[in-house]
Amino acid sequence: MGKVVRYKMGEVPEPSKKDWARVKAIKDKDIDFSDIPEITDFSEFHPYSKREFYKPVKKTITCKLDMDILAWLKASGKGYQTRLNNILRNYMQVQFAKDSKSPKWNTKKSRV
Repeated sequence: MGKVVRYKMGEVPEPSKKDWARVKAIKDKDIDFSDIPEITDFSEFHPYSKREFYKPVKKTITCKLDMDILAWLKASGKGYQTRLNNILRNYMQVQFAKDSKSPKWNTKKSRV
């Protein structure tokens, strides 16, 4: 290991090709995880429950809703799309919590 280098926020240089080559050369078996406990209990894993610093990327879509559902959403005034998003997010969290032992989060690029 080389000497420790400290940087202030905003002064960290971009990694060079040499840096990336060194990272790619490291094999998984050579990484020391002894100071990081393995996570085996995912019951407290709630990726979207504390959203102080997380703001998901929005994607514009077209979907068809029943007229009564749309009327109900719009009846509360402006922000019906945000309300719909919150309803769907809450439902997603409930479904995710039901199967928290084995998270099935898709990390592959979605075609949505």
